[in-house]
Amino acid sequence: MATVTGDKAATTAHRRARPGAGGTIGVVPTALLLIGAIYCLFPVLWVLIAATKSPGELFSTSTLSFGTGFLDNIAELFAYRDGVFWLWAGNTLIYAGGGALLSTVVSAISGYTLAKYRFPGRDVIFNLLIGGILVPAVVLAIPQYLLFSKIGLADSYWAVLLPQILHPYSIYLARIYAAAAIPDSLLEAGRIDGAGEWHLMARVAIPLMVPGMVTIFLFQFVAIWNNFLLPFIMLGDDGKFPLTVGLYTLLAAGANQPSLYNLILTGALLSIVPLIALFLTMQRYWKTDLSSGAVK
Repeated sequence: MATVTGDKAATTAHRRARPGAGGTIGVVPTALLLIGAIYCLFPVLWVLIAATKSPGELFSTSTLSFGTGFLDNIAELFAYRDGVFWLWAGNTLIYAGGGALLSTVVSAISGYTLAKYRFPGRDVIFNLLIGGILVPAVVLAIPQYLLFSKIGLADSYWAVLLPQILHPYSIYLARIYAAAAIPDSLLEAGRIDGAGEWHLMARVAIPLMVPGMVTIFLFQFVAIWNNFLLPFIMLGDDGKFPLTVGLYTLLAAGANQPSLYNLILTGALLSIVPLIALFLTMQRYWKTDLSSGAVK
């Protein structure tokens, strides 16, 4: 026993004598993650710095030097065309919030149904959804516009909202999450106690799927908030524009009015703030215990 203990002590001492052996391997992924973080965050930093510059400072000062016109840029942006920025922001909130909420509900119900019920054609429907994931949204934009134009919904809020509701990838995520998070035994116990299917879904399945639903909502909210092509094609009235299309119109007008570039950069910076706030607010709903909803 003493010999075994001595060998273990010698092995431990040998490992401690080589502190760089494991650390060298860990440096590579750390460096890659750091490079990726810089690559993703540098444009945000540049927008933040550029938004602080006055029109004269924007093209005359160093790229990474802060300016003195941030508050003036905000005031001018809010006053531009009688506050059209707030109208675009409200439209974006309607599109992103309403579309993400409806998409989350539809995806959760569809994913739960595909995961926990056996019915003819279930696998065919799921395979079609998988195929739908592979179709780029840009391919569907023109056909969707022709369809909505035919039924008289083009240039309306519905033309942007409705295409966002049915999202194949969100249904796929909900189906995978429901299959892993909801035990069949829990549903069978509820049926034995006399619970109906709608009651099981509302009181058992949905609470268990809350972390997955939050993930779907966040993905959809960010995707719709940043969506440019669909509203650009569907909408002609700038009173219905979201921020992406509205700021693009400012960019197009900036070719003749360079002073608008400061408003564009300031608007781009402000459009990021709600996304950051949303992630910081809703991340608390991500729970590691998948059964916490059923326990409650």
